[in-house]
Amino acid sequence: MSNQNLRRDEAAARSALISVDAYDVDLDLSSAEDPSAAGFRSRSTIAFTCTEAGAETFLDFIHGGVAKVVLNGRTLPLETAVDGSRIHLTGLDYVNVVTVDGTALYSRSGEGMHRFTDPADSRTYLYTQYEPADARRVFANFEQPDLKAAFTFHVTAPSDWEVASNGAETNRTALDGGVSRWDFAPTQRISTYITTVLAGPYFKAEDAWSTTLPDGTVLDIPLGAYCRSSLAEHFDPENIFGITKQGLDYFHELFAYPYPFGKYDQAFVPEYNLGAMENPGLVTFTEAYVFRSKATEAQYEARANTILHEMAHMWFGDLVTMKWWDDLWLKESFADYMGALAVDQATAFTHSWVSFANRRKAWAYTQDQLPTTHPIVADITDLEAAKQNFDGITYAKGASVLKQLVAYVGFDAFIDAARGYFRDHAYGNTTLADLLSALSEASGRDLGAWSRLWLQTAGVPTLTTEVETDDDGIITSVTIVQNAPDPVSGEQVPRPHRLRIGLYNPDAAGAMVRTGSVEIDVVGPRTAVPELTGTKRPAVLLLNDEDLTYAKIRFDSDSLQALMQNLARIPDPLARAVCFSALWNGVRDGMISARDYIRLIVHAAPTETGAGVLQVLLDNSRFAVERYTPAEDRGDLREVLYSLVVDQLQQADPGSDRQLIWARNAAALGRRSTSHVDLLRGLLQGTATIPGLTVDSDLRWSLWQALAATGNATRSELEAELAKDSTASGRVGFTTATAAFPDPAVKAAAWQDAVHSDELSNQLLSATIEGLTIGSTDLLSVFQADYFASLTLVWSSRSIGQASRVVTGLFPGAQDLPEHMVAADHPVLVASMDWLEANPQAPAALRRIILEQQDQLLRSLRVQAAGR
Repeated sequence: MSNQNLRRDEAAARSALISVDAYDVDLDLSSAEDPSAAGFRSRSTIAFTCTEAGAETFLDFIHGGVAKVVLNGRTLPLETAVDGSRIHLTGLDYVNVVTVDGTALYSRSGEGMHRFTDPADSRTYLYTQYEPADARRVFANFEQPDLKAAFTFHVTAPSDWEVASNGAETNRTALDGGVSRWDFAPTQRISTYITTVLAGPYFKAEDAWSTTLPDGTVLDIPLGAYCRSSLAEHFDPENIFGITKQGLDYFHELFAYPYPFGKYDQAFVPEYNLGAMENPGLVTFTEAYVFRSKATEAQYEARANTILHEMAHMWFGDLVTMKWWDDLWLKESFADYMGALAVDQATAFTHSWVSFANRRKAWAYTQDQLPTTHPIVADITDLEAAKQNFDGITYAKGASVLKQLVAYVGFDAFIDAARGYFRDHAYGNTTLADLLSALSEASGRDLGAWSRLWLQTAGVPTLTTEVETDDDGIITSVTIVQNAPDPVSGEQVPRPHRLRIGLYNPDAAGAMVRTGSVEIDVVGPRTAVPELTGTKRPAVLLLNDEDLTYAKIRFDSDSLQALMQNLARIPDPLARAVCFSALWNGVRDGMISARDYIRLIVHAAPTETGAGVLQVLLDNSRFAVERYTPAEDRGDLREVLYSLVVDQLQQADPGSDRQLIWARNAAALGRRSTSHVDLLRGLLQGTATIPGLTVDSDLRWSLWQALAATGNATRSELEAELAKDSTASGRVGFTTATAAFPDPAVKAAAWQDAVHSDELSNQLLSATIEGLTIGSTDLLSVFQADYFASLTLVWSSRSIGQASRVVTGLFPGAQDLPEHMVAADHPVLVASMDWLEANPQAPAALRRIILEQQDQLLRSLRVQAAGR
């Protein structure tokens, strides 16, 4: 359907014409268990007003057929009213009621009404996922965030199912045929994309939270937690409820605005495309957060962060919502910041900001250096662009900039602004101007210039320290040099930074400790630091200590040398994280070789105490070996890393998180090396024992995938493993492993399934792509021509979510730079540029993916060249 991609100007014209009062939505899911039933009846009745009698507008509905459209008592002719995914409404009155009766389609892509059959027990589960604009796959509506309304849902489903929605259940009526009808209370005024329905034989746990409001009334919030029945034995709702209550306590006091949506359910659902979605009253999460195998503390912290990120959205995003997707950051940046803050302030986890520095900011730095980078406040012209904008800039850079803003205006002023923002705009829609007004009023500062430089300008500033000393090591000058080119014009656009400079020296025990610090404002291209003149030069001068600003950091030569030898001796975990992040950026920029980085990791990783940090270091190390190392050096460097991992696995404390991380990385490295095949197989068969290590289901599949990828497993062995683990996760592990065999016929079959068939669900498509891309470039090079030839058809014939998986996951980005070849002349880069030149009219979202993947490859090849 060619008219699915709603444009910003169309949405603006529609919201200027109409206002929506209420929806009454009736969904009949009684046939969902029948796999031959492609769709379900959807009946949507909408009450809305119009500013102009006789005007016309349109509804959005991606459907499997429309049976009837009745507008103000008039039945509209379908041949003129129904136009692809739009339903035209003509001859409007000032007050209108329209009813659309049609068929909506079940989904395998995680968009709209997703249907999943559990391989463990053959039971059927349904849930919805809409952001940014897939509610129209379930019921007819005005699909844009600024047309808020109250929603009342009615659902018919098998009587033995659990059914839930945003509002509380108000009535349940048994019908004939073993089905019942659930009626739910109307919601507050919310946007279409955060409405939701959950239905299936879910396991449900219940609890409650309450608080006393300032006026003395008691606010009681029922809590629910759902997962598939076959996962119930692994579910830990008591821990989930514990984090939920801590979050509600914290945000109630912080925001001084009561939770407005009546109940707080959380559902952990299968084949979920995202980490979670902030549907008010019924938040949905990936069921990867239901740990069926041993999980590290870092994994539990990540789950807590996601729970609290979504909870922050109840205020930032649900209560107050952006007018259009240009201001997506108004909810995502704030939720990302608030999630990390709440984990740090309200839970027992102590390394929230370390995790933020290690993972979230690294995501932002990577995204912000791509040719498709954009300001935090983006220019989103249509829904396809909105779909692509859920990226590291909107989330992590935005949160980083907010952290910088808090350092700039003060935490109290920032929170006062948030409180005023909620009071002034509750149940409404806002833009950047509304937030700046609240911030300026609370802080007493004009934040217009700050906004232009941080929110409305793209790119990563780089801060470098220049240090001069005399012959006795006394500092004569320190200057911070800022390089901040505009990604488009190349002109310098220096940003203001409030940051700390940490001074680190060895103590008597050899630890590299902070012996002093200076807080400064960096402005312009060069900023002197007179406070350090006349002092003894420290061993390490750490810019951005405590990680207050958003910038890549370049160390002076003496500090860099000291860190490469002594980084592991810094006891402060956040300071270590800032250093590791800066050094990894140096690797990505070709300023530190992959070999030197691996040498650093060999010294630093064995003593790294943070499980989350250790995992990031090992992830980066594997990437440095496979993408940033010249081909002639790769094998040796891979074995250096593999030897480290196996040695540490055998030495780790039994049953520790570190032991599990080393084991997982042994399996990951085993995908491309056969040097420890006997160990991997021995762990599976029980002939190799690592005291305290439990080789449970997830680790077993990782080990099998490694053996399959190197040709050291058979399909019959994988089938035997699947027979013992016939779960959804087992099926994913099996799919990845069977696509990993280094056999041209296996790769060809997997390519056919991923590119030229649409039978795979979203999760199995990802598993197939993962397995397919394990292996040498020689095995995959045969598909390069077909990749580029198939792009347009893949994009036009699938949902944007499924198409993005294929286009991103199968881009031939793992390439070697032959000696004496210039990186830009690599054949894959040439093919990519040729495709872009030949397809100027291709959808912008598709071109964006190709541009990004092309740039990542070019970076890899340039770093390889620099490492020679």
